[in-house]
Amino acid sequence: MDSSKLKQDEVAIVMVPFPGQGHLNQLLQLACLISSSYNLPVYYVGSATHNRQARVRANALNPLDIAKIQFHDIPTPEFASPPPDFNSLNKFPAHLEPSWAACMLMREPIASFFHDISSKTRRVVVVHDSLMSYNVQDVSSLSNAESYIFNCISVFTLYCLICLSCGMSIQLEEELLKTLPSLEGIMTDEIRERGASQSPYMDIRSGDIHNTSRVIEGKFLDLLVEVTSTQNKKQWAIGPVLPAKLDHVSNTNNICLEWLNKQPPRSVLYISFGTTTSFSDREIKELAMGLEQSKQRFIWVLRDADRGDIFTGEARKVELPEGFEERVKEVGLVVREWAPQLEILAHSSTGGFMSHCGWNSCIESITMGVPIAAWPMHSDQPINGFLVMEILKIGLIVREWEKREELVSASTIENVVRKLMASEEGDEIRKRADELGEAVRLSTEKRGASRMELDSFIAHITR
Repeated sequence: MDSSKLKQDEVAIVMVPFPGQGHLNQLLQLACLISSSYNLPVYYVGSATHNRQARVRANALNPLDIAKIQFHDIPTPEFASPPPDFNSLNKFPAHLEPSWAACMLMREPIASFFHDISSKTRRVVVVHDSLMSYNVQDVSSLSNAESYIFNCISVFTLYCLICLSCGMSIQLEEELLKTLPSLEGIMTDEIRERGASQSPYMDIRSGDIHNTSRVIEGKFLDLLVEVTSTQNKKQWAIGPVLPAKLDHVSNTNNICLEWLNKQPPRSVLYISFGTTTSFSDREIKELAMGLEQSKQRFIWVLRDADRGDIFTGEARKVELPEGFEERVKEVGLVVREWAPQLEILAHSSTGGFMSHCGWNSCIESITMGVPIAAWPMHSDQPINGFLVMEILKIGLIVREWEKREELVSASTIENVVRKLMASEEGDEIRKRADELGEAVRLSTEKRGASRMELDSFIAHITR
C-alpha cells in the first residue's frame, strides 16, 4: 500500500526501528502482527540497506504478511562497515558505531515522510525505538500525529537501568540484589553518550510498548509503572510479538530442521550468540572441545558479528580444531549461514539454548519453552541472563559477568552442557521452562493478557 492509497479516515502506523538486527526484527514482527490482525496500514521506515536486512532475515514471518508492509527507504549517508575485532576482550560491537552515527542523520527525511502521511490520513501513529527518539522528534509539530516508544529490552532490565540511573533502590530480595550483575563494561562510553543524547526527545511520546508478557514480568511491569508514574505515560505489555504459532515455516528444507527431524525429543542443545558477538580462535577452540567432551547433541551457529552493512565484505572463515566436524558428525551440526532460530527453538528435538541473552533470543526461547545456558556478552544481556536464571529459574549460567574477560575453559562448557542436557537439575529447569512457555503462548491468544493489551493499544490509537 503506497501513501497515495491512504484513506482520509484511516489511522496510519509508522515503524521507525534502530538499525541493529535485534531491533529491526522486533519492529518488523510488530508491523506484521498489527497489519495482519487489525488490517491497518503499516509503514516501516529506514535506510534501504537496513530495510533489506529486515526483509531477508525475517524468520518465521509469513511472506504474505510482510507483503502488506510498506517499506519506505530513506537515503542514508555512506558509512564505514569494518569487520568486528574478534580478539577484543570487550565484546561490545564498537565496529558498528559508524552505521549508528549515520542513522542519526535521518531526522529531516523522516520528518518529511511524517508530513506527507499526515496530510493524507486522520492520524499518524509513530512507533519507534527509544534510540531513534531524536530522529522522530518532528512528530510533535504535527497536530494529527503521536508517538510511542517500543522497548526492545526486557522490562526488568529497563526497570533496573532507571533505578540505577536515578539512585533509587531496586525492589528485589536481599540475596538476589547481592548477585545482580554490575553495569560495569556493558557498553562503550560513546554508546552511553548516544543513549543519553536521546533522552531530551523522549518526553514527546504518548506511551510505551513492551515486547514482554505479564506472565513473564508482571511484577516488574508494576514496579516500572511506579518508578515512572510522574511521567504520566501509558504502558502496554503486548509481547511476545513474534509469531507464537508457526503456521509459516520459512524453509522446510533447511539443513538445521532436516537434521533436527532425525534427533530424539528434547535432546539437542542449540548454540548461537546472536548478531553482535565474535569469538577469538582460542575461545572457539575451547567451545568446540567442551561440546565434544560433553557428548551431547548440538547445533552450533558459528558466525562473526554483523558488519554495519551486512551485504558488504567477506565473512571470516573460522577454523575449528582439526577433524572436529568429522568426529562429531553423528551428534553435532555446525552451521555457518543464517539459521532459522525461532523454528529451531520451536522444534520438539531442541532441549536447550546456549545464548548471549539478547532480548530477542530470550523471548523466543521463553515462548518456545526452551531453557537457557546464559553467556551474556554486553549491553542488556547480563541483566537478561540474571532474569532468566535467578528470577524465572529457567536457565544456568556459563560464565559469571565479573569474569567476562577470562577465557571460558572447555571443562566449564562441558559441565554446563551436561548439567542442562543430561541431569535431574536440567530436567527440572526444562520442566519450568516448558510450563512458562505454555503460559506465555496462551497470553497471546484471544482473551490472553498480552492479546488484551494489544487490543487496548489498537483501540487507543484508533479512538
